[in-house]
Amino acid sequence: MFKFKKEQLDILAIGDIAVDVFIKIKEAETKCDPTGDHCELCLRYGGKIPYESINTCYAAGNSSNVSLCMSKLGFKTGLLSNLGVDENGGKCLDKLQKSGINLRFVSKEKNKVTNCHYILWYGVERTILTKHEKYTYKWLDDKKIDRLISPKWIYLSSMGEESLSLHNEIIEYLKSHKDVHLAFQPGTFQIKLGKDALKEIYEHTEIFLSNKEEAEKILGVEDKPIPELLPLISSLGSKIVVITDGLNGAYAYDGKEIFFTKALSQTPIESTGAGDSFSGAFVGAIMLGKSIRDALLWGAINAESVVRYIGPHDGLLDRDSIENRIKNLSDDYKSIKIN
Repeated sequence: MFKFKKEQLDILAIGDIAVDVFIKIKEAETKCDPTGDHCELCLRYGGKIPYESINTCYAAGNSSNVSLCMSKLGFKTGLLSNLGVDENGGKCLDKLQKSGINLRFVSKEKNKVTNCHYILWYGVERTILTKHEKYTYKWLDDKKIDRLISPKWIYLSSMGEESLSLHNEIIEYLKSHKDVHLAFQPGTFQIKLGKDALKEIYEHTEIFLSNKEEAEKILGVEDKPIPELLPLISSLGSKIVVITDGLNGAYAYDGKEIFFTKALSQTPIESTGAGDSFSGAFVGAIMLGKSIRDALLWGAINAESVVRYIGPHDGLLDRDSIENRIKNLSDDYKSIKIN
């Protein structure tokens, strides 16, 4: 049994937990279009593909990754999620508890399995095979959350196709708790639903976060530069828009000005979780009253540390480590304002 503290949370992350299984492939090739933006991983069809290694990471998934990131940064963090009553689910819970995550809002469902993602890792990039179990998604009843006191922030990210009703309940909660801020990092299903189905989620979003490809899918456009994507996403209602572009850096927009920071590492070992570590650190910096420029640096520094390891957790940094790295950062890597 887990014991839960009755304390106000700084942030409640909402989204699916998963187990990430990394399969490092030895023999494959990539094919890209002339721009190099759209690439495909190619394997011999019907053949035997040798692999180099397998690594398993428990308590993965966007929201779980961010909850671990926020806890590492010193925030009182909770997670609202679902998992199966199985060995994988137990190992995920153990990892989260040891990291100080409040688990009172995690539902364990009988006769269900915990989500498992298989990650084909080739070079520094990865292709992820995903499957979302059909869970019964439930929001918090008023009595239960009032005992805890409303979280100051909600971080909403990837869930399965059965979760639309939960999104509607979150909206109603935000309407009646106007002091609770929302950060939104859309997952595959939320992007597939479309911006119109989640119109009120976008309108209540304080900080929107995605990569370039995801932003284009949400808007239904192709090959637009990020400075053009930022105001289009902002027009959906988000006060701050953050769009990352891997090794090409990251951008943020506050409705008036656009800021940019370079990626700090050009030689990552493995990139899974880089976006979550960036997003968690960015939101954490804003929660601490940092400027958007500083928040971009927090994100870039945290992501640079994570991509030096396999998986989304081992390289996560605490506040002091991030601040010390900022002090030693060359001016070439400081965030800048762009036209």
